[in-house]
Amino acid sequence: MAASERMSELPNILIVEDDGDIAGMLVELVKNNGYNASTVANGVDMDRVLSRQRIDLIVLDGMLPGEDGFSICMRLRASRAIPILMLTARREDIDRILGLELGADDYVTKPFNSRELLARIKSILRRSALSQQHIEEDVPLVFAGWRIDPKSRQLFDADGDEVSMTTAEFDLLWAFCCNPNKVLTREQLLSMTHAGSAGPVERSIDAHISRLRQKIEPNLKDPVFIKTVRLGGYLFAASVERAR
Repeated sequence: MAASERMSELPNILIVEDDGDIAGMLVELVKNNGYNASTVANGVDMDRVLSRQRIDLIVLDGMLPGEDGFSICMRLRASRAIPILMLTARREDIDRILGLELGADDYVTKPFNSRELLARIKSILRRSALSQQHIEEDVPLVFAGWRIDPKSRQLFDADGDEVSMTTAEFDLLWAFCCNPNKVLTREQLLSMTHAGSAGPVERSIDAHISRLRQKIEPNLKDPVFIKTVRLGGYLFAASVERAR
């Protein structure tokens, strides 16, 4: 196999960071650990890269000139399923929760430990690769007119329209559909999905579930599918069947 072919098989990581020193350090860290890496300083240049190249993970700075990272994350998530790792100096819990609710797969604050950041990157890429594997025994499931397909990683509403989802959101919904009408603790959901390792387990899971509810619940004030069980976790209150 030619060297160019081997390079094309490596995950492509795009670093969106306006601080040149940090961007250079991240590129070196990523490349030294067996990945392809490139960097841009803003959302406009990021869009150009995405239009012409396959990107497997975006490391996204929260504080960027022009359109900030949180806005970019929300915009990306509305149309793409590319894994996003938020990297920002904003350290308040509310900022972490906001990043996850906007669709980030994980959230790391500056200053960061290089080994921890690399571990987070590896974890996201591993989950993403596993989520794309075609597992023969996994068949589409349906509930209340919705259809979830584990092979294509797609969710369709009752009208047949595809609903954009993050890796974590899809994994959570798939876990619920495989365990309908059962109380699942946050720890169980974490072990089933590895959904979010930024911050406390409860807040990570809760943030992803909040976003998932926004996409499938007809009334957020009175959820009919994902029920909160006090001191227990969550229950998926739906009849789930194999798609015909």
